[in-house]
Amino acid sequence: MFDVAGDWEPWVNLAFLAGTGWVAWHGIRHRDAEGHPDLVRLFFAAIAAIFFAMVLFGDVLGVVRL
Repeated sequence: MFDVAGDWEPWVNLAFLAGTGWVAWHGIRHRDAEGHPDLVRLFFAAIAAIFFAMVLFGDVLGVVRL
């Protein structure tokens, strides 16, 4: 993900995955008092899910090259 991270790159990737994974999960699962989803949270959850997938498949697993 970052060339600056050096030896810490796996830990930075895992921290990034944990953060974006939590944002995506919270945004997708969140409902208001009436049970309706919030569109802004869904939007940011979708963005977080895309970044989660990019880092997971690109940097951690090495399946795709971005």
